[in-house]
Amino acid sequence: MTPAAVGPALALIEFDSIAAGILAGDAMVKKAPVARIVAGTVHPGRYLVLVSGDVAAVQEALAAGLAAGSSSVLDHVHLPGVHPDVPASIAAARRPDAIEALGIVETASVAAAIQAADAGLKGAQVTLLELRLADGLGGKGLAFFSGALTDLEAAVAIACEAIADGGQLLNAVVIPQLHAEMAENLLETSRFRGRAGSLRAGD
Repeated sequence: MTPAAVGPALALIEFDSIAAGILAGDAMVKKAPVARIVAGTVHPGRYLVLVSGDVAAVQEALAAGLAAGSSSVLDHVHLPGVHPDVPASIAAARRPDAIEALGIVETASVAAAIQAADAGLKGAQVTLLELRLADGLGGKGLAFFSGALTDLEAAVAIACEAIADGGQLLNAVVIPQLHAEMAENLLETSRFRGRAGSLRAGD
C-alpha cells in the first residue's frame, strides 16, 4: 500500500462553553505562532478552536488551550501530520465519487470524527466522501468513506480503533453494495432537507 500523504500539524479543541472557548483560543494564538486559527460556534451551543501549522507550534498552542479551558473541554484531537483530505473535508468539501461500498463512522464529538477520518484515510486506500461536524447533528460527527470493500472494511476498523479509548464511538457500519437510489441521496447531500425538495408536486 502506498503511504498516505501528510500535511502540516492540526489540532482541534471542542468546548461546552462559548466563553471558555474564546478564552482558550486567545491563549492558544498568544502562546505559539500557528499558521492558522479557525474558531466559532456549532450546535448545540459548543465552541470549536482549530489551529494548524508546524508541529511544535501546534503542540504548544494545544497545551495552552487545554490549560486555559480545562473545565469546559469536551474533546480534542492532535494530528502531527494530518492527511490532506481531512482539512479539505472540514472546509465542507464533498467528493461526488461513485460509491462501490460505503463505510460510516458516527461519533459523539467533532474531534473524534476528525481523528477517525484521518486514521481511516492513512490506513487504507479509501476516499473520504464527506466529513460532517456538529451542525444539524446535535453535536455528533460523521465520516463517510468509499472504496473497494476490503479496503473499506480495513479503513472503518482502523478509524474505530483510533477513537476506541475516548469512548466517543457511537456506531460504525459497512454497506457492501449501496443501492443506487441511496447513493444518489448521499452524493448530493446527506441532509434530509436538502433532498426533500424532490417531493414537490410535479418533480
